[in-house]
Amino acid sequence: MLSVVATRYANALVDVVLAPGSGLDPAAALTQLKTISAMIEGSQDLRTALHSPAISPARKRAVLSDLLAPIKVPAQIRNFLYVVIDHRRVAEFPSIVEAFEVLADERLGLVRVDVTSAKPLNDSQRARIEAEISQLAGRKAKLRFSQDPALLGGVVARVGSTVYDGSVRGQLDRLRTRLGR
Repeated sequence: MLSVVATRYANALVDVVLAPGSGLDPAAALTQLKTISAMIEGSQDLRTALHSPAISPARKRAVLSDLLAPIKVPAQIRNFLYVVIDHRRVAEFPSIVEAFEVLADERLGLVRVDVTSAKPLNDSQRARIEAEISQLAGRKAKLRFSQDPALLGGVVARVGSTVYDGSVRGQLDRLRTRLGR
């Protein structure tokens, strides 16, 4: 569950990224936000510095600016990070990124789908599943794939609270239920 704070900040960023004339690609913005989040989470020293009240917000912005220069972060995203720093919300940044992804997908009319299969799926299988789920949901599907060897075969797709179970394990469970065992 996303926090109110993360959702509020993410909403503001989605407004900026999706604003007409912003020149920002939502997918590229998400990739950059995830890169920045990984950078912060991957460095104990950076995390400590950004969380420390002893270091001025101006110094934190300068450090972050130097780190962001090589990845060419757009001014809107950089300025958003400065607001996060100034309001001492760096600890919430991973949640803000997650909320940004959810809210951007909603505003773009995408439905998020978790697809689990027993084995890795090839590109044509992924495309076919995406087309079928998009048709079922009535919106373009954004799929996330994972594997679970316990499924034996087939796939399980979770669209919100709805589960489409096309796995061998699911079929065996339904057969067991019908046979009364």
